[in-house]
Amino acid sequence: MYVIAIGWLYVTLLMAATETSITAGVLTFLFYGLAPLALLLWLMGTPQRRRSRLSREVIDDVVSKHDGSDSRPDQ
Repeated sequence: MYVIAIGWLYVTLLMAATETSITAGVLTFLFYGLAPLALLLWLMGTPQRRRSRLSREVIDDVVSKHDGSDSRPDQ
């Protein structure tokens, strides 16, 4: 997936290089390349972040039961 992201940034960088002014080039790169790509990568990474959070919670529960202590103050 990162190959696609790198390719998209390359294409938008070339598009930004052909703009008539520096301001237009920077705005083209930011709003046509970087912002949508950041949103896409964040959305595509959501399942992995959820799995990581759940696995950390399971590990914390196992460790707290094994220690005989509860690391969560709300319980």
